Amino acid sequence: MHVKNPKRFLHNPIKLSPPQFLALLFLFLIFIGTCLLKLPVAHEESISWIDAFFIATSAATVTGLASVDPGSTFTLFGEIVILFLIQVGGLGVMSFASLVVIMMGRKISVKQRVLMQEALNQPSIGGVIRLVRNLFVFSISIQLITTFFLSIRFVPELGVYKGIYYSVFHVISAYNNAGFSLWSDGLTGYVGDPMVNIIISFLFITGGIGFTVLVDIWVSRRWKTLSLHTKVMLISTLIINVVSILLFYLFEFNNPKTLGMLSGAEQFWASYFQGVSPRTAGFNSIDMTSITPDTSLLMVLLMFVGAGSTSTGGGIKLTTFVVILFAVGAFLKGKENPVIMKRTIRVAIVYRALAISTISLLFIFAALFILNYVQKDTSFMVIVFEVVSAFGTVGLSMGLTADLTIIGKIVICVVMVFGKIGPLTLAFSLAKQSKENIRYPDGEVFTG
Repeated sequence: MHVKNPKRFLHNPIKLSPPQFLALLFLFLIFIGTCLLKLPVAHEESISWIDAFFIATSAATVTGLASVDPGSTFTLFGEIVILFLIQVGGLGVMSFASLVVIMMGRKISVKQRVLMQEALNQPSIGGVIRLVRNLFVFSISIQLITTFFLSIRFVPELGVYKGIYYSVFHVISAYNNAGFSLWSDGLTGYVGDPMVNIIISFLFITGGIGFTVLVDIWVSRRWKTLSLHTKVMLISTLIINVVSILLFYLFEFNNPKTLGMLSGAEQFWASYFQGVSPRTAGFNSIDMTSITPDTSLLMVLLMFVGAGSTSTGGGIKLTTFVVILFAVGAFLKGKENPVIMKRTIRVAIVYRALAISTISLLFIFAALFILNYVQKDTSFMVIVFEVVSAFGTVGLSMGLTADLTIIGKIVICVVMVFGKIGPLTLAFSLAKQSKENIRYPDGEVFTG
């Protein structure tokens, strides 16, 4: 069943569209998180409202930027609040609400199915309930399994209770691509640890591929029967990860403050981990304030591209980037439509990809102007890195987050929400859509 006009199913007095309702629901989650983190029971030392709001926004948007150190600032209650925000924000507010309704044995209404369709970026409402069920079963299963294996590494070092708790925290943070860590220096203490590197990277790569891809792989199980989106996502993820790993090693192997101080095995694991992390997760196993300008520029590009559609990550999405590349290639070759793996990509999809990229770039530029003005003594590249990291909901920082002014924190919070909700969802929420019934004569505009 495909709903051509989902608005007619939303019989509410204030006439909210699905994008508007989801945006408000998400903002309400941040508000609740802020209030909980400001409670005295949530923090070891005093925390301002703006810092509570910043951490709540960062957790709900699964970004990982932190204006205060989570591990030393918050109590166990506060850390559990952060975990809750990460889990709900990563898997989706509407998905969690639907799961509660399903567990209560109640029937999902058409209105709720339309909202889930919008939240999961599905072309129709058919099969969204099954997708939500599969999403939760897979997500909880993979997090339980990886928690067990990570505990094998952390328990001997940290003790039983602390080892299990640290495993749970970092597994949830990694799978949802949040990048939050209970260590103030991230995962730099495990830069050469194969088990930690493999488990954490497996989680954020899996979470960053996208739920529809994971479900498609589980159902199809054969390459020939996979959808075009799944094939494009898998191939492009492999290519961009390999290229980014090699480039990171090339740019950093002579840097005495990063790879230059490590052994051969540690250089391999650091290059691998930091090569695959910037598009989604935001975990760091080296000091990000010491990377070269070449590496920082590479990471800005990776963070802007982001993860997969319907994933826990942000950015313009990898498939959007691929569609634009093929559209440019088709134009240069004089073709009418781009073709990917013997499938023609509709013009509407190309328009959508261009709209997402254009709105994102304009928003990023606006944030850069404001932040560059209020952060007087900060390098412009550091500001660019921070803004794009917030947009991509990545969470990597070159040291600016803790030094942000109040206005700077508000700007970064807005960018994080924008990156999580998505440029098109936000645009549809603010714009009044109308159907054009008139076609005007063609006109000529010179470009290029």
